[in-house]
This record gives sequence, structure tokens and C-alpha cells, in this order.
Amino acid sequence: MKKLTKIDIITRPGKLEELKEALNAIGVAGMTVSQVYGCGLQKGHKEVYRGQEYAINLVPKVKVETVICEIPVEKVLEVAQKVLKTGQIGDGKIFVYNVENAVRIRTGEEGDIAIIDQK
Repeated sequence: MKKLTKIDIITRPGKLEELKEALNAIGVAGMTVSQVYGCGLQKGHKEVYRGQEYAINLVPKVKVETVICEIPVEKVLEVAQKVLKTGQIGDGKIFVYNVENAVRIRTGEEGDIAIIDQK
């Protein structure tokens, strides 16, 4: 069984389409996308509503999750950074995890075969 790696990319919602296209171009076919809220170095911002100032601590982001086995992790990281980097606070984070196993529920296949497109 080939090594399985999960990559989570958390970034600005406006960059999602460009990121999806760039990942598809290098062969990343499967991904899960979630709308999330978080704070990091940005620490949120302040907004005024009806004369009252409120601290908005959580900033809207998108989280793109994918599990790969054939595409080099470094290639995914390189492509994601190239697309997402603006040089401004809020560009996001990328997290890389080792995955112990994957199971395709429909067939019961396990390991790398469970995430490979069988066409």
C-alpha cells in the first residue's frame, strides 16, 4: 500500500475556485470543501452596528481537505502556496497529516486503492 497523506488548506473564500483549478491541474481529483470560521494572526476585526462597536473574532475562511497517495506532497504545497500567497495576513495555513488507512464504503476497498479514481 502506498503512503496516504491528508492535506488541509485553510484560506480566503475568494481563492477557492483558483485553488480547485490548480489542484485539478496537477491531478488532485477528490477534495472536500467546507465554509469555516477561524482566527489566527488576524485576530479578527471590529465592526460598528447601530452605534455599538463589536469585536468580530472569527473570520470566514474555506477549508479544502484532500487525501493523496500518488501526487508528491511537495507539489501540492508548492501549487497551493503559489495560488494563495498574497503576502498579506490572512492568506491561510496548510496542515499535512499521515493517514493510517482509507476505506471506500461502496466496495470495502482499503488503502491507496480506496482513493484512486478507477474510471
